[in-house]
Amino acid sequence: MGISRKLFIGAAGAACLWALGAQAQGAWPAKSISLVVPFAAGGPTDVVARTLAASMSKTLGQTIVVENKLGAGGTVAAAFVARAAPDGYTFFINHNGMATSTALYRKLPYNPLTDFEFISQAVDVPMTLLARKDFPANNFAEFAAYVKANQAKMNLGNAGLGAVSQLCGMMLERALDVKLTAVPFSGTAPAMNALLGGQIDIMCDQTTQTIPQIKAGSVKFYGVTTKNRIKALPDAPTLAEQGLKDFEVLVWHGIYAPKGTPKPILEKMNAAVRAALKDPDVTRRMADLGAEIAADSKQSPEGLQTWLKAEIDRWGPVIKAGGAFAD
Repeated sequence: MGISRKLFIGAAGAACLWALGAQAQGAWPAKSISLVVPFAAGGPTDVVARTLAASMSKTLGQTIVVENKLGAGGTVAAAFVARAAPDGYTFFINHNGMATSTALYRKLPYNPLTDFEFISQAVDVPMTLLARKDFPANNFAEFAAYVKANQAKMNLGNAGLGAVSQLCGMMLERALDVKLTAVPFSGTAPAMNALLGGQIDIMCDQTTQTIPQIKAGSVKFYGVTTKNRIKALPDAPTLAEQGLKDFEVLVWHGIYAPKGTPKPILEKMNAAVRAALKDPDVTRRMADLGAEIAADSKQSPEGLQTWLKAEIDRWGPVIKAGGAFAD
């Protein structure tokens, strides 16, 4: 066979492979997609993930399967996705832990800013400040005074290392200039059960879990942690308006893919997320949970990346000052 013929066959073969690859990519998704959640089924992040997945599945024409992969405050799941094949069939949803992990863990097996592709920020969930039902304080002014006077014998529950409830508690301690005994649990559900049972005194937690308890009067409620009042609790004052200047903590959720996932797939996934965030079923469900759709500026890959970098810079000093580290 002549050299020119070999070259022709080689070029034709390469073109054929390119065409097959382009065709496969253009047909994405050709099978079900995995959306990895780093926390337990039934938890706040899982609820957000499953609500979005149901809507996105309709847009993409393939089932999005939520896969719960627990461990080490979300870092097990993040490391798993960072190592996954960048073929468009593995995605990751995580909350603030994507930012705080860089300060909490001395040996992080991935870099949140460089080992992932960014899809979109999705939903913001406010936090609420709660106490056991028989806590002596009836409003935030009384709460602040009581905590300062009794800090040595009080405890503060949270959902574990790196949980937003822990970070909110640390910020509360700084704002009130107190030091309370931290009581970590293995998740939000057991922490809430402990609060309801009177085993812990105080806790910050997401509206996705606390609104039913607040409305039922099962806990003492002192305010929300957002800059502005929220639609789900319109009469509830913010902590900032009650004297904790610039106090703001919310749970934000971002969606990521393994580094190297093709851009056309990322664009289709972003479009599916945006469509879900406009889906009346999704917005209604999120409103019921007190969650709010992320601002349009945060729904772009660039918006999520910028937000993540800002959150890393924000929380690093808070965590280091609080001395909360893990190996």
